[in-house]
Amino acid sequence: MGRKLTFEIFRYQPLDPHSTPHMQTFTLEEHPSMTLFIALNMIREKQDPTLQFDFCCRAGICGSCGMVINGRPGLACHTQTSDLPEYISLHPLPVFKLLGDLSVDTGTWFRNVGKRIESWIHTNKEFDPKAQEERMDNELATKIFELDRCIECGCCVAACGTARMREDFMGATAINRMARFYIDPRDNRTPADFYELIGDDRGVFGCMGLLACDNVCPKKLPLHDQLGIMRRMVSIESVRGILPEFLRKKLQGCSSHTS
Repeated sequence: MGRKLTFEIFRYQPLDPHSTPHMQTFTLEEHPSMTLFIALNMIREKQDPTLQFDFCCRAGICGSCGMVINGRPGLACHTQTSDLPEYISLHPLPVFKLLGDLSVDTGTWFRNVGKRIESWIHTNKEFDPKAQEERMDNELATKIFELDRCIECGCCVAACGTARMREDFMGATAINRMARFYIDPRDNRTPADFYELIGDDRGVFGCMGLLACDNVCPKKLPLHDQLGIMRRMVSIESVRGILPEFLRKKLQGCSSHTS
């Protein structure tokens, strides 16, 4: 017989005028290899069918089941109850619009920030459907793939102190996305172009350096490393007219994007 788990779960339906934010208690017997995703489904199926939370893939790929687990953002499908105490509190991710209970709207937030940072390849080449794919060095392709592994779960945004205080801060995930295009040789943008998008306190200079994004990322992306790289790039770009060209290029460390 497994442990008896006690769940304190945030409940609130914003569209229901009679609903008020409160915590509701559920108890459940723990089973081997139980995840929070399994536990929540058991609660919804056997105790309260109105409990609202999101899930899709159950494999840590879709990012839908992000929530605050005992005060720490994480994925329900990746969290084993055996790694948690018998008392488990669950809250929705902050920053994002609450849809109901543990369900939040991350899609609108990521779509909006994607438009802000122009999250697509910028090129002057005319598309030729008959042309062969452009070849790329394996090492560079691997670096781009590494930065492309973000599943947009929102955990890093929810853990970010700046994002909690400022709605206009784009967060580590967006800056990581910019770093992905910065190293992509198919993107024709210059450091000046990137500077215009992220070179202020809404971008790289808004980070307080608390490292919470690194701590909670379920994919272990080098978020703060990339923020440092992009901050260095825009800092050098900001003194373009002061530093000698040879020194600026040396500090930039990425000649393919230096104009």
